[in-house]
Amino acid sequence: MRLAFETWGRLAPDRSNAVLVLHALTGDSHVAGPAGPGHPTAGWWDALVGPGHVLDTERWFVVAPNVLGGCQGSTGPSSLRPDGRRWGGAFPFLTQRDQVAVEAGLADELGIERWALVVGGSMGGMRALEWAVTYPERTAALLLLATTASASAEQIAWANIQLHAVRSDPHWHGGDYHDTGRGPDAGLGLARRLAHVTYRSEPELAVRFGRAAQGAEDPWDGGRYQVESYLDHHAAKLVRRFDAGSYVTLSEAMNSHDIGRDRGGTRAALRRVTARTLVAGVDSDRLYPPYQQAGLAAGIPSADRPRVIESPYGHDGFLIETDQVASLVRELVA
Repeated sequence: MRLAFETWGRLAPDRSNAVLVLHALTGDSHVAGPAGPGHPTAGWWDALVGPGHVLDTERWFVVAPNVLGGCQGSTGPSSLRPDGRRWGGAFPFLTQRDQVAVEAGLADELGIERWALVVGGSMGGMRALEWAVTYPERTAALLLLATTASASAEQIAWANIQLHAVRSDPHWHGGDYHDTGRGPDAGLGLARRLAHVTYRSEPELAVRFGRAAQGAEDPWDGGRYQVESYLDHHAAKLVRRFDAGSYVTLSEAMNSHDIGRDRGGTRAALRRVTARTLVAGVDSDRLYPPYQQAGLAAGIPSADRPRVIESPYGHDGFLIETDQVASLVRELVA
């Protein structure tokens, strides 16, 4: 098993300056830095990590692992088994708790006994919460963004439709497609189109696209509306860089998320958190609505009042509104 990761800054001799940043579903370990081989775009939180930023790498040692089950260097469905075959459809079912256990092993290898801060949004927030509940003594401060204590019925339902889209593709082959020369690209693209609508807000789409046609295309004669072209773009972009098997594995892991499982329920689990905690939601988020973050803040004894990120961009606001996120980070690490 392999867990790929990236780091920025220098670890202090007493190991007290380590920060753990956890990515969302189709993110990866490339939190900061320019585009380059294997990274078609700059880091997804490039405005937060680096010299002069809130996570100043002159002060902080920032660690970002690529989640187990992913496809950017960590062991996942596209990886080779010891016998030389791809894991494919035989890749084991994972939970967020499993993934955090592996990340704890990484911390051990790095000699980090306690994180100064653990931060994550969406799926990354699920893992950040698991860190604070499973390893309270190893989590000094905690920032949870646009996440929840457990996957809701609606969140599971949206993911289920996406999983059906991938698995219904004739090139899925039960997950064993990696060496066939063709993967379930159409199914993954359809899943991404659906997901992307849930990540944004209706007002943003209305203002940004309205009913306008895409260029000279005529939607009444086989052409597309601008919003359709937008979804096509994001579908093609994901298909180029992400593995469908990882998408399925990680989506199922998100559906399994329940912080109270085998811990006496959600309230009992949240009471285990001792980290200084801030919880924030995005006011326009229809996938992880703010009431879920308010519930987390109310249930964590060490949490301050819930914060609200103001954004027209829906769930993706935690990735886009970096100035507001930086203010939250600053509250915890000032």
